[in-house]
Amino acid sequence: MNRDIFKLDNKIALITGASRGIGEAIAKTLAENGAQVILTSRKIDALHEVEQEIIKNGGKATSIACHTGDMKQIAGLFEEVKKGFGHLDILVNNAATNPFFGDVLSIDEGAWMKTVEVNFKGYFFMSQYAARMMKEKGGGAIVNIASVNGVRPAPGQGVYSMTKAAVISMTKSFAKELAEFNIRVNAVLPGLTDTKFAAVLMERRGAAKTTTGNTMKRAAQPEEMAGAVLYLVSDAATYTTGTCITVDGGSLA
Repeated sequence: MNRDIFKLDNKIALITGASRGIGEAIAKTLAENGAQVILTSRKIDALHEVEQEIIKNGGKATSIACHTGDMKQIAGLFEEVKKGFGHLDILVNNAATNPFFGDVLSIDEGAWMKTVEVNFKGYFFMSQYAARMMKEKGGGAIVNIASVNGVRPAPGQGVYSMTKAAVISMTKSFAKELAEFNIRVNAVLPGLTDTKFAAVLMERRGAAKTTTGNTMKRAAQPEEMAGAVLYLVSDAATYTTGTCITVDGGSLA
């Protein structure tokens, strides 16, 4: 196989939740392989730090603040993308939240709504806006960062797990409906990953206890998720759509 099949030269890629963790690692990997990356999250200052690091290493990056649970901000984001770049080739939906750890009998409506707005509503409408642009251009690739919790719900993370199950279903629905427009839609399902997002869980349950169900007996590093995304958005995956790649150290084995 020609190694250039993974190259993303002249591709415009939008990554949500790109200021840290898995999103940051994905953005850096896509930039290293030639993509012009558009970084987005709620806080512009954190994005600028990632942007400057990418540029320092020879990549191309731009930062645009956006809260993906807010429809007006999503619309504004895509207006800026259209104005600044003209088209979009790649969308990686990665922004997520989990404001509540506890049983399903205890979660209140506010925490429930916040989780659903960012983790599912945001993914849906980001994909809708992106797919409209991709359709105009003649194709593209969308990758949704879901979770193994969408397959096997985790105790104390009921609503979060439900939203990730919804993302898996959404991925397959979009894949079927967008195939005729040459738009591929896939998902990556990370297992426990060493990020700030997972820190609360590891502190509450203990790192050793949290990884006992993991065949490799450790948490992943954010960079270990980026390779699967690179494959899915590259020409190496031109016949791959509607699939979920599990990157979990064997926790679902």
